[in-house]
Amino acid sequence: MIKGKEAYLKKLTSNICMKSASIGTELDGSSPPSVFIGSWNYPKVYAGPMIAPLHGDTAVMDTPECWIPEEKTQEEIINYRLNLVRGKKTVKITDLDNRLVEKLQDISLANGSIESEAEFAKPPRGQSFSDEHTPYGPSAMIQRFDIGNVKWDSALEKVYYDCDLKAVDAVMGLHERDVPFSSIQKAFSVGTMGVKRRRKLVPTRWSITACDSTIGNNLLEEVRHYDILDTIRVHEFSSLNNYYAVMLMPTFWQYEWMEAFLHIMGQEEYIYSDYEYNTGKKGYSTVGGCYYSCKMAVLEQLAKEQKQAGAIILREAYTGYVPLGVFNVRENVRNALKQPGTEFEDMKAALTYMGSKLRLGAGRFVNESTLLKELHRCRQTTLNCF
Repeated sequence: MIKGKEAYLKKLTSNICMKSASIGTELDGSSPPSVFIGSWNYPKVYAGPMIAPLHGDTAVMDTPECWIPEEKTQEEIINYRLNLVRGKKTVKITDLDNRLVEKLQDISLANGSIESEAEFAKPPRGQSFSDEHTPYGPSAMIQRFDIGNVKWDSALEKVYYDCDLKAVDAVMGLHERDVPFSSIQKAFSVGTMGVKRRRKLVPTRWSITACDSTIGNNLLEEVRHYDILDTIRVHEFSSLNNYYAVMLMPTFWQYEWMEAFLHIMGQEEYIYSDYEYNTGKKGYSTVGGCYYSCKMAVLEQLAKEQKQAGAIILREAYTGYVPLGVFNVRENVRNALKQPGTEFEDMKAALTYMGSKLRLGAGRFVNESTLLKELHRCRQTTLNCF
């Protein structure tokens, strides 16, 4: 057995080899807009644009919020991503006056695709898959990079010029204005938010979790003041070789995320999970960024309903699953919560229902859970239990 989700996914992604864009040392195309900030060798990082060898509107290639509602297939998403070529150059995270960084800020604040030209030291090669960030195609050190005219998104522009606005307030303000999460995260990663003297580049992987956590934690403070849900609800959604069951319970806030990987590399059946009680979570989650993406999506829905609830989310990933980044969790959970919920009067009935949909059955999840096990032990299985 592979111990730990990180080790499992590392082995899984190491076996992925798919055809990506093939170009020479020069590229004339369009950025969706898209940028990538690496974390290796921090605080000096590899920063650069991601460009498609296409012209025109390429926004769909880096707008995860539209993929599931538009029913994009896994193959279509991977094709989008592997046709994005990553240019990179070493930059200090505090060097925001760097000409390349200024262009990356232009890209991240743009309200549409940007015509771009790049020259690389060598022909870009390789590809990258991760459960944290969306995949991308070949990469190489960039020698020259130019962009066409850029028009900034007005909401992002306002945040950029407000040099006294804290990053937390900037992220929350943009979220409240329904700016897409991916746009907020990209702008955050290239140092366009926060008090001026504190601004810096933030690696893409870290910026995703930072934005998820910021939004989730602030929504939780709001949700704590609402009345508790008066029934048990189960919301479901399936896409991209995943099944999600979101159970909302009539309790004060508590949260558990459980995910099972079933027969993806062979006959493995692994479950990884993490949880928090009403007091919140200390330290970084053992299951990585998806913990915070799911938490944010659930709290987002509770805030819209002006209700408080406990939440237990069960996910199964099946044969054919490919790690596409934590957007997969955030957007699937968001879409699950948009579906009509099935109501239950007791925990036993809810678990029996979910068990009929889960390939592993509910018992395996209960046995490896913390919150489910505690709730299932309750002698009274009606709502009085809560």
